[in-house]
Amino acid sequence: MTDFRTERDSMGEVRVPADAFYGAQTQRAVENFPISGWRLPPAMVSAMGLVKYACGVANRDLGKLTGSGKNPMLDGQVDAMLQAAMEIADGKLSDQFPIDVFQTGSGTSSNMNINEVISNRAIEIVGGDRLATEKPIHPNDHVNMGQSTNDTFPTAIHVAAAIQIETKLLPALRRMHAALADKAKKWDKIIKIGRTHLMDATPLRLGQEFGGFARQLELSIARAEAARDAVLELPVGGTAVGSGINTHPEFGSRVASVLAEKTGIAFVEAANHFEANAQRDAVVHSHGELKCIAQTLFNVANNIRWLGSGPRCGFFEVILPSRQPGSSIMPGKVNPVMCESMMQLAARVMGNDTCITVSGASGGNFQLNIMMPVMADTILESVHLLSQGTEAFVEFCLDGLEANEEACEASVEKSLSMCTSLNALIGYDQAAKLAKEAFASGQTIRELCRDKGILPEETLKEALDPWTMTEPQA
Repeated sequence: MTDFRTERDSMGEVRVPADAFYGAQTQRAVENFPISGWRLPPAMVSAMGLVKYACGVANRDLGKLTGSGKNPMLDGQVDAMLQAAMEIADGKLSDQFPIDVFQTGSGTSSNMNINEVISNRAIEIVGGDRLATEKPIHPNDHVNMGQSTNDTFPTAIHVAAAIQIETKLLPALRRMHAALADKAKKWDKIIKIGRTHLMDATPLRLGQEFGGFARQLELSIARAEAARDAVLELPVGGTAVGSGINTHPEFGSRVASVLAEKTGIAFVEAANHFEANAQRDAVVHSHGELKCIAQTLFNVANNIRWLGSGPRCGFFEVILPSRQPGSSIMPGKVNPVMCESMMQLAARVMGNDTCITVSGASGGNFQLNIMMPVMADTILESVHLLSQGTEAFVEFCLDGLEANEEACEASVEKSLSMCTSLNALIGYDQAAKLAKEAFASGQTIRELCRDKGILPEETLKEALDPWTMTEPQA
């Protein structure tokens, strides 16, 4: 029994691990939800610490949290609470947040978890006994002052998502865009055959193809910025149902201002707290942009995978870095593992979007959404996968990617779609007959045209110049 202490909450006594910073309500949740073993992501816990810090600053500045002059511990409570909150925001005490993701749908268990940890850590900071039954710095009365789980937990989701998008995803996407743009510029003189429906098409330049990929990433950057901006409005200040009961009218705006200053992200108070408390449309919107980024990354990785197929029986127009042996039975085989990794994580993010959408649509009844912990876990997982996957793809694939100029140019002359440039000279129907005859005979379009005397040599040479086919002609 010496490994436990007894704590009390409104429901009675609870045995809590003796050295834990959390208390009775956290322990009840640990016992109630032995579900997945997945804790809230560190980014969410950190964001909750930031939110509690901002709430403490707002209450201090509004004159709500002040020392009494009679209790020395209360005289130092604000600074101690702020220090404890920032310790959590900085990733300290990370082992003190044991509650399963699949918990009460509002996140009340985790909100009280953080309130209890801040309370006990603050008591310790001011020299008190954090194991004492009476809490001079109280988790509800002081740490949670002017707040409800219903406004602070979704606020933390917004803050966590915005920070992770700003600091992790956007830099990764910008790096990938730069790498692709560099390849596009470097490979602009390399002509290759295009493919539509996986069939031979007219020529283009390898640089143009990679320029298209670069543009996809440029658009993905804009979508990541939109994903961040979708969650800038913060529900804090609405308390239980959006009415702001038990809090100061300026509380929400002050908290948003502190968070904006601390993070450098333009957080603002929600325009309507009833909407902001009740609905998670902003998270659904934000994740929708992430889903679109995921399908873009899937597409780019898959195209590069196809372009690198071979080395002898595929396209092999680009040479992927060799990262590891590709087969347990075929010696010397090397696979496009980074492409495959990217495609898998992108599939996970696209699947995550279903979870987010269902949670937003069906979980929001009247004044509260009751799917918030899983939404927090899901959106942060998606940002993490996209960020880490993109960084790895650039470092281990794009940076070492090489063009196989010989393979690119070898297929151009053989393409039957070279006849497309003859449309204006001999008509579509005649060009189509040439294509079919060239395929049957094994000749190139150029060879067949010469044999048949279709056009004068100079005209034919000009018409079948692959370079001119890569750009519009007047």
